Amino acid sequence: MMLIILDTETTDKERDSRLVQLAYKVRDTKEMVNAYFKPPVEIAIGAMAVHHVTNEMVADKLAFDASLEKKRLIELLETGIVVAHNAQFDVNILKNEGVEVGQFIDTLRVARHLIESDQHSLQYLRYLLKLNIEAEAHDALGDVNVLEALFEYLFEKAKKDFKLKTDEEIVAKLLELTVTPVLIKKFVFGKYIGRLFEDVAMVDKKYLEWLYNSEIAKMPHDQNEDMVYTLEHYLKVDRNELPF
Repeated sequence: MMLIILDTETTDKERDSRLVQLAYKVRDTKEMVNAYFKPPVEIAIGAMAVHHVTNEMVADKLAFDASLEKKRLIELLETGIVVAHNAQFDVNILKNEGVEVGQFIDTLRVARHLIESDQHSLQYLRYLLKLNIEAEAHDALGDVNVLEALFEYLFEKAKKDFKLKTDEEIVAKLLELTVTPVLIKKFVFGKYIGRLFEDVAMVDKKYLEWLYNSEIAKMPHDQNEDMVYTLEHYLKVDRNELPF
C-alpha cells in the first residue's frame, strides 16, 4: 500500500490548466520529487501571483511529457494511492498531462468530516492544528510538507474516532470519507454568513432554493458537491425525482 503525498502548481486554476511544478513524497519509502516544467501554454498572471513561478523561470525546463518524473509517477500510480488537498484538482491536472490517477485520498474532504472548523484550507489547518512545519505556502514542495503533517494527523484521528486497528483499515476509511459528501453546518459566505443552514432553512427556504438552483445549473465538475448535498438535505430534495 503505497501512499503518494502530492501537490501541483499550475498555469491557471481552470480545468484545462497545465503543470508547472510537481512535488511528492512517498510515505513509506521517503522517495521525494520536486521539479519544475515548461508548460505548453503561458502561465497566467493570476497563477504567478499565487505560486510566483514565472514563464521566464521555466523557460529552460523540460516539458513534463518528456521528463523522467512523468515516467516514474506513472510507475508509482500502478499500485499507489495519491494523497492531496482538494485532490480532484490535482487529479485533473495530471490527467491533462496524460497521467491517470486511480485511487486518491482527499484531505480536504476528510478534514471536513473529522475536524470541526469553519475553514479547511491547507494553510488554515496548518495553524489551527499547530502543525510544526516550516514551509513556504503555495509552493508545491512546501505544501507537500504541510500536507504530510496534516495527513498524519487525520490518519491518527480516523484511527481513534472509528476505533480502527490496522493501517489498511485506516486507509480504507479515508478512501470512504473521500467519496462521502459532507453536511455543511454554517454559511461562510453571503447574507447569512455565520448562520446555521438548519436555522436558515426555517426562516428563508426560498434563499436555499435559489442557491440550490444556481449550484445545479453549473457544469457537474464545477458544482460544490458538499453544498449540493447540504441543500438537498435541508430542502428534502430527492435526486431520483428530479426531471433530469
